[in-house]
Order: sequence, then C-alpha cells, then structure tokens
Amino acid sequence: SQGRCQHNYVVTAHKPTAVTHSAIGSFTHATETDLIVAKCTRLEIYRLTPSGLKPMLDVPIYGRIATMALCKPSDNSNGKSRLFLTTERYGFTVLSYDEKTEELTTEAFGDVRDNIGRPADNGQIGIVDEQCRAVGLQLYDGLFKVIPCDSKGVLKEAFNIRLEELQVVDIQFLHGVPRPTIAVLYKDTKEAVHIKTYEIGVKQKEFTSEPWAMNDLEGGSNKIIPVPSPVGGVVVLGEETIVYLNKSEEDTEVRIKAIKIPSRANIMCYGAIDPDGSRYLLGDHDGTLYLLVVVHDTKNVTSLKLERLGETSTASTLSYLDNGVVYVGSAFGNSQLIKLHTEPCIDKDGNPTYVEIIEEFTNLGPIVDFAVVDLERHGQGKVVTCSGVQKDGSLRVVRNGIGIDERAVIQLPGVKGLFSLRANDASQVDKYLVVTFINETRILGLLDDSDTLDETEIAGFNAQAQTLCCANMQGDVFVQATNESVRLVACDGTLRDEWKTSDGSDILSAKCNPTQILVASSGGKLHCLSAAGGKLKLTASKTFEHEVACLDCTPMNDGTSSPICAIGLWSMEVVLASMSDLKVITTEPTDEDVIPRSTLLCAFEDISYLLVGLGDGELITYLLDESTGALSERKKLSIGTQPITLQTFKSHTTTSVFAASDRPTVIYSNNKKLIYSNVNLHEVLHVCPFSSDAFPDSLALASEE
Repeated sequence: SQGRCQHNYVVTAHKPTAVTHSAIGSFTHATETDLIVAKCTRLEIYRLTPSGLKPMLDVPIYGRIATMALCKPSDNSNGKSRLFLTTERYGFTVLSYDEKTEELTTEAFGDVRDNIGRPADNGQIGIVDEQCRAVGLQLYDGLFKVIPCDSKGVLKEAFNIRLEELQVVDIQFLHGVPRPTIAVLYKDTKEAVHIKTYEIGVKQKEFTSEPWAMNDLEGGSNKIIPVPSPVGGVVVLGEETIVYLNKSEEDTEVRIKAIKIPSRANIMCYGAIDPDGSRYLLGDHDGTLYLLVVVHDTKNVTSLKLERLGETSTASTLSYLDNGVVYVGSAFGNSQLIKLHTEPCIDKDGNPTYVEIIEEFTNLGPIVDFAVVDLERHGQGKVVTCSGVQKDGSLRVVRNGIGIDERAVIQLPGVKGLFSLRANDASQVDKYLVVTFINETRILGLLDDSDTLDETEIAGFNAQAQTLCCANMQGDVFVQATNESVRLVACDGTLRDEWKTSDGSDILSAKCNPTQILVASSGGKLHCLSAAGGKLKLTASKTFEHEVACLDCTPMNDGTSSPICAIGLWSMEVVLASMSDLKVITTEPTDEDVIPRSTLLCAFEDISYLLVGLGDGELITYLLDESTGALSERKKLSIGTQPITLQTFKSHTTTSVFAASDRPTVIYSNNKKLIYSNVNLHEVLHVCPFSSDAFPDSLALASEE
C-alpha cells in the first residue's frame, strides 16, 4: 500500500493577549508620549492623549519577544526613541517609527546566538545603556554580550565578555557613570546572593574595572532598579527587604539604606513614576501594588519608604502614564488601566485602597486546559478554557465570530420592529428609537442631551398601530408606514400628509430611503411614493399574481435614492423592478420551497449584491449588475433555522449587514469575498443601527425574551 502524506494546517484563531513587556517614551513623535505593549508575537503601540490611549499600530513580530527596551541616541536629530527587541530564538532588531508612512522601520537586525554556551536558566536579559552607548545581553551562562552603539544609535560589531558569575539573577546598566557600567545580581554555589559592578571597556572588549560590590544580600533578592543620575546607584528588591546601594569616588565604602517589607512579597516587576527616580511602583506575585519612595537630596539617599496601594491583576509589567494613570500589563490575568488616588477608599473586601480600575483588557492566557463543546447544539463548537493563574484564574468561553458589547438593556416583551430617527436632516446622530408592537408603537428618545432613553411622543405619529417602516426623509420630515396608511410628519411633530390605498386594502409591508417609499398592500399590489415638498405623491403602481412577502429599496453606495427595488413573492420568486415605473427587470426563482422573508440590495467594496433571507434560515446571495439588473453567481448557505431579517449598518465607515435570526450573523466583505461571522448572541429577531453621542456606532437589538 502506498503511504499517505499528511499535513497539518495551523492558523492563529485568536491574537495573543498575554502582556509580557511594556515601555513608555517618545516613539512615534518627539513631543508625544507612547505606550508600547508586547504580547508574545505582536507589538501594540498607543499614543497617550487627553481622552485616553489612542491605538497607533498593531504589528506582528516574527518570533516570541523575549526582551524589549526603549533607547534614545544622544545625537538623534528627530528626538524620538528607538525600540530594541530580542526574540526567544536569539534574533534581534532595532525599530523606529516613520511618521510619513505611519509604519515601523527596521534600523538594524541580526542574530545574537553563539555556537557554544548553555542557555541562561533565568531566561534572556536584554538591557540598553541610558545614554545608548551599548546594548547588553545575557543569553548564556558565563557570557555577557556587548553591542556598542555610536552617538547616532548605529550598532557596531558585538563581542562577548567572560562572566565569572554563572547563576545570574538580574543585570542592569548603572546611570550617571562616565563609561558603560553594569550591576550583576547573582548567586554563588552555596545559593548566597551578591551584587558586583563591572565597567565595560568597549575598545578593550573586556571588563576594565570593578567599581564596587556587596556580598551576602537577602537570599530572595531578584530585581535591580538603576536609580537615575544625579543620585545614581541601585535599589535591590528582595522578598523581605529592599536595599539601596551606591558608592561614589569620594566614598570609601558602599552606602546602604534598607527597609523591611511588612509582609513577605515576591516582587515581579517595577515601574518608575518620576524621572529622577524618587518613586517606583512595585507589583508582587499576589497582585499587590506597592509604592516605593526613595528619599534623597539630589545627591545622597537619606531613607526608603514603602506603602501598600491596593490590589491589581498579577502584574508582569508596570508603566506609569500620567496624572496617576498606570498601565498594568499581565501575563497571568486581565491587563488593566488603573487610577491612583491620593486619598484611600474601601475596596470590596473592606480594605483601604488607593487603586481604581478604569478599564480591563481581556487576557485568555495562560491556558492550562481547554475543551471544545457545542453548548447550544447548533453545530458551532465553542472552546471552554481554564485561563489565568491563582487569584486571576477563570473559566472562559471562546467562540469564532464577532463580539457584541452590551451597553444598555430595556425589558420590552413582544417587540415586532425597531427603527432609529435623527432629530433633523442636519443632525449626524440618532435621537429617537421607535419600538413597535402588534397593536401599538412607542417612541424612546435621548432628551435634554442625556444618555438615558426615556419614553416620549411625536404628535403626528399613529401610536395605536404597528409600524411597518419608519425613517428620516429629505426635507426634515419623518415617514411612518402602518397597516392603515403612510404618514409624513414634520420634525416638530406636525402631520404634513397621509396616504392610503385607493381600494382601502391593508398595507402588508413597506420600505423607504431618503426620497422614496415602497409599499405592498394585500392582493399583490405594489406602490411607489415620493415625498417631495412635504407631500406624498404616488409615482407608480403594479399588481403581481402573488402576494408580496418582502421588499427593499436600499440605495447603493450611500445614495439618496435607488433606481431598482427587490421584491420577494409568495411564489418563491425574487423580482427586480424599476423604481420609476415598477416595470419588472428580472424575475429569479429561488428554487426553494420556502417563502423569502427579507431582501436587501447592498454593495461591498464597490461590488453590488442581492441578499435574500428565507423563512427556514437559509440565505441566498447573488451578484447584481446594476446597469442591466442581471443576477449571477447564486450561492446558498444556512445561517440558522428561523426566518432571517437583513439590515445594513456601518462600523468605522465600513458597511456591513446584520442577519437577524436564531443564530445572528454579520456579513461583510474582505478582498472581494463575503465573510460570514457569528455573533455572541443567542437570538436576535429585529435590529436597527442606533448611533448617538452616548452610544456611538451602536446597534439596537430585540430578542423574543
């Protein structure tokens, strides 16, 4: 028998969410402050603005980011910092931001692996001298790699220096020293912890001196904080004590200042608040946030103070932004944006806290276990994950599709339709939400610039009937179509005109655009109305052999009128007709035994489509030639099991279609192909766009419940 060749197709289903590194500095512009966040294989860049963090870039990196540091060359003419990265497979790169193209530019890249050497047990350490004179890397036990830099930030040839200390815990460049100098925190063979400093001779390619050292530090010491000049020195973070160490040329011995941590803590990260190194934020493994104050007289440190601020997610990185706002990046739980207050308040556990959580950013990692289940037996699997660590542990449900963020909920059972209205033609936002029921219509409004929907009235509306269609028309008027009539109402509530069928037959369905109204009445009759000059005028009528089941006259490409309309008949046919005289252009059988329940004319990426939703949850799509009305490339797919209602909406200027059913779906186009994405809602019967100042780019949704 012949062997079969097997291949695995691997694709990223969800972008990485665990934050491993973050940095703050002037990266995109010399006078702006940016937050750079590393999430495994991606970089996210945000600009700090008065209204919050503004996303600038989200770019993939070829490799898992191991170390990250910002540096600003001394002779950098544009005043912007550069970003130094290394990956777990020993690749490195230096990135800058190009303001013209608004993209990242690679200034340097290469491989820093060595042919010999044992990878460091504590992982890679990558540091950059504060004056950007050198880059230091500790990748292998017993070796320290130095990449010299010139005054413009150009990297020179790298070299290795033998490091006597094999169990390195942390390494940092000292600040305010004439030549690049590192402080090495290490353990000896007896697990005792010491610190030693080395001055790097770039020309000699070796350590030229050892300015100072301190033996027998606390056994739990694991982090070095370099204190900026003119104070200089380092702060060593331990589990029980925090120690400041420094020795200047005038000192005969190392100066020491220490403080005891009230409760034993494993400090995992720190973030500087002040440029002079007066205050630091510390985060431990339990998610406790501390404030460390280094009291100094600009030359000598006089004391250390430590205060507990409150609880956050277990932090892997801390970045102080401005005005007491801090970014807490976490690889163990949700990342957070927090606000630090000067006065304490009481948290949910009854403890005093200075921390207020402003925003949380979802993190699925680390995922220790997961299972794929079909909870609703729809044939759409969901992933249930065991996410997070310790207090940040949680069960999360992940599904493919689009997430709807719920902003407000109103309990109104029995909804039969939703429509949004602007206050007038000049308004860019919606003010009224028209909610219709089987025998009445209610109007909810955002009154007096509030963000609350309150029940109100529009005098010219018929509130005692079900509304079939309602919208703004050109000329500062509203249109309301009910089973009885079509009403034209001024924005001040005055009834301008009313139209009824000549034979008194009931109106079954209606659709409109800013200048045209399409009405279907019993007996297969179809009428087209215009609303010019504040009057309703019948422009065309037609009678079909079968009853009209659904209709649509949505303009293509943001127009104010449509040259054609789409009608679904009880004969299981779809008809395209001219809006001017309702003359039939194309008749297309659906080849199904189910009545069309919704038709929609729409355009994605300048390609016109006709979408037809059937009563059994099937969706049929056609390519539409607007000039001839010809339909082609019929495609059918199953969205749900209940009747489909189709509605266009806009999100960030992009047109999409919401298909309401028992399995709601959003339809959009990417690279000239229609994409169908599930929505994280169980059932949606009716939908309409509703965008206001309080709820921008939102949708109003109604379910059976």
